[in-house]
Amino acid sequence: MGMVGGGEGAFIGAVHRMAANLDGDVELVCGAFSSSAEKSMRSGRALHIADERIYDDFYQMMAQEAALPVDQRMQFVAIVTPNHMHFPIAKVALAAGFHVLSDKPATLSLKEALELQDVVSSSGLQYGLTHTYTGYPLVKEARLRVAAGELGTIRKVMVEYSQGWLADRQEDVDNKQAAWRLDPNQAGISSCMGDIGVHAANLAEYVSGLKIVSMCADLTAFVAGRELDDDGSILLRFEDDAKGVLTASQISVGEENGIRIRVYGEKGSLEWDHNDANSLWLKLKDQPAQKLRTAANYLHSLAADNTRTPMGHPEGYLEAFANIYMSFASRVRSHIEGVPFDQRGMDCQGIESAVRGMRFIELAVSASNSHIKWHSFEPF
Repeated sequence: MGMVGGGEGAFIGAVHRMAANLDGDVELVCGAFSSSAEKSMRSGRALHIADERIYDDFYQMMAQEAALPVDQRMQFVAIVTPNHMHFPIAKVALAAGFHVLSDKPATLSLKEALELQDVVSSSGLQYGLTHTYTGYPLVKEARLRVAAGELGTIRKVMVEYSQGWLADRQEDVDNKQAAWRLDPNQAGISSCMGDIGVHAANLAEYVSGLKIVSMCADLTAFVAGRELDDDGSILLRFEDDAKGVLTASQISVGEENGIRIRVYGEKGSLEWDHNDANSLWLKLKDQPAQKLRTAANYLHSLAADNTRTPMGHPEGYLEAFANIYMSFASRVRSHIEGVPFDQRGMDCQGIESAVRGMRFIELAVSASNSHIKWHSFEPF
């Protein structure tokens, strides 16, 4: 793979590289690691990339990689920049014939996401989105048990993503991660919903198997002087008359990375908490609650395929992220070899999730600014 972004001072680039390397199946061979050519070179050398494969910008990278022999060029590019660069990089990469794995959100606007959908479709290439929390084995187990009907008809979904790191003005103390997330030019129209709320919405749809059809939103910028939201609460309506509640916050003091989902059906419920990611609670009507554990032999094969360590050995964020890479690499390999995707490859989030994510962000903002109560998710 090649990488755009993720150079010195960046957080997520290192996470991508560790995840990609975890199974020894993906090799980083090139990159344009910074908008500064000097920083890009410095970052690439620190990663032991050959100088001739360290590029000044992504345009140069796509052109020169495409000019290499097929057995030498990169096969896909990982996009790990701030939001505003996701779309132009993906568009150029696909036009040059490279598969794309991008951080979320896929684009800066829904208009761009719909254009990207057309570009992906016409290219015939693979596009993946790193919704990391769907990579956890027990999140996959939860999805499969809901799909198998163990909970009966789904009635309610409650999902939460709470952080406290932006409870004061981190953007004023040379915090690069805070600065771009709160800058409309780089983050888009939302900070909280664009950064973490979209993860919660994706997780709710992934586990429940139901699509959001409408919402009622209340977003707030609690910290004075901010243009973008740092907190929000949303009422959701799903397909099949299921209801939901989504809360996301970057100003909840004391919270680290609190992701939690509960799905309630007519026959039972499921609960998964990121703070105990190796446990999944299954609560069936008139039965004792069951605590399901990662790597147990009673789990579905998809969960087992995404587990690396024996039972009792905790797996976490990097392994979940690595599962995204494992799935995407499977899709790319299948594409190159001209064979059908295997089960893991089929579980990778793609362009549809990219479009729905941008629709969620834009609708959350517009709904919050409106006096109308309910806002339809469809049509785009």
